[in-house]
Amino acid sequence: MSAQGKHKRLTTASIRQMKGKTRIVCLTAYTTPITRLLDPHCDLLLVGDSLGMVLYGMDTTVGVTLDMMIAHGRAVMRGVEHACVIVDLPFGTYQESKEQAFRNAVRLMQETGCDGVKLEGGEEMAETIAFLVARGIPVFGHVGLMPQLVHTAGGFRSLGHSDAETQKIWRDAIAVDQAGAFAIVVEGTVEPLARELTEKLAAPTVGIGASPACDGQVLVSDDMLGLFSDFKPKFVKRYADLGTAASEAAAAYADEVRSGAFPGPEYTFQVRKPSRSGGEKA
Repeated sequence: MSAQGKHKRLTTASIRQMKGKTRIVCLTAYTTPITRLLDPHCDLLLVGDSLGMVLYGMDTTVGVTLDMMIAHGRAVMRGVEHACVIVDLPFGTYQESKEQAFRNAVRLMQETGCDGVKLEGGEEMAETIAFLVARGIPVFGHVGLMPQLVHTAGGFRSLGHSDAETQKIWRDAIAVDQAGAFAIVVEGTVEPLARELTEKLAAPTVGIGASPACDGQVLVSDDMLGLFSDFKPKFVKRYADLGTAASEAAAAYADEVRSGAFPGPEYTFQVRKPSRSGGEKA
């Protein structure tokens, strides 16, 4: 198939150009089947390190590895046709140095075919972001609540309630914006601050527990679909309750297996009668 015949997906440049024009729809995706269901409705699909919690039962995202992100990034890329796909750099794969970040970002993009990477951090990561962007790696920034820093941040909580927190988030957001991030996640940040950031930053903001004024919104798909029930953050709206539906389906299946109702004749293969030879009359 020629290059002109291929379906064109949204790019990081496309996402950046949506600033102030069209709200960006973003969800997380980790598998090929779910990607195929979400892709037609999303501008941006994030292969988030949240997979450690929603798929692997981890308490935080800290234990997620680069190999895990690559495996799930590949799965998502097999199912996408429309959305721009970004994959998280997990904890410990970019904080040591900008050179470490570059090596791991290159590996992530080469082995998955994704459109860019996401990393958490503000002022302290600005130099790294600029280093990556200057070398052709689109970066999705992340400020406010940073799940990879949960152990030093005192747990999962909203931020921006004090002057010190507000000023820190402002400095982080401006640093990431000036470093060249094509978009910035603003997580767990009080609404007025997230609104102000959206107005001031050149890059589009994608909120999660932030403000309806953000240029876009992101949710963890398993939260939105009701598949993850360990806890429900305040900012999550459940648009379905697939977890309950799956449990009820499993219970109905178990009842029918134990009673002998399943499988019925319509779900089994019967012996076919041999056809008569051509010389015989019907």
